[in-house]
Amino acid sequence: MLTPEQMEALAAVDSPTIANAIEAFGARDRTVGYPSADVRCLFPDLPVTLGYAVTAIADSTVPGSPRGREGLFRLWEAVAAAPKPAVVVIKDVGPEPRRSCHCGDVMANTARALGAIALITDGGVRDLAEVHALGFQFFALGAVVSHGNFGIIDVGMSVNVAGAQICPDDLIHGDANGFVVIPRGTEDRVMDEVKRVRDREADMIRWLNSPDFSVEGLKRRFGL
Repeated sequence: MLTPEQMEALAAVDSPTIANAIEAFGARDRTVGYPSADVRCLFPDLPVTLGYAVTAIADSTVPGSPRGREGLFRLWEAVAAAPKPAVVVIKDVGPEPRRSCHCGDVMANTARALGAIALITDGGVRDLAEVHALGFQFFALGAVVSHGNFGIIDVGMSVNVAGAQICPDDLIHGDANGFVVIPRGTEDRVMDEVKRVRDREADMIRWLNSPDFSVEGLKRRFGL
């Protein structure tokens, strides 16, 4: 796990810069590690989300008798035992994910009391005003008014949320732009690369806004 100082430094960086920094390690293909635009940050004014994933699969749209609470309590036990801060990740596996609802104000309060700061899901959420007031972040498809037949089916597996593969204890960085999974083994090196990304981009932007800018010069910068 990272030190509090390392976590504080990463939390001061925007998520696109983190994504750019990760590319330098060659730890994975550039097309993985982040979700599609279907899963979006619902509270873009809140601070950066930085925490360790606690994963689960859930369903709320199969008709019939409501599910029991055994799975939910397994989730809360996992959050309590997880590194902190935690990010709850719920993969929807029901028949109608766009009608699903996997968290409201009671669940958000429970998660926060156990050390979680955010929820990521490829389903819906609700109680937006109340959850925003908590300072608890949602990354989700959007708001759905009813919880339906919500139930946690299983806990602690690798899940794919809108194209992002997330494993338990993965470090997740998110903001108004979305979220990115920081590859295992690179967590303590990301900030060094962030500095290099910022220096390169600042130099490029200064040049783009200078009298020396030209398309030919731009091609030369990229070795063309």
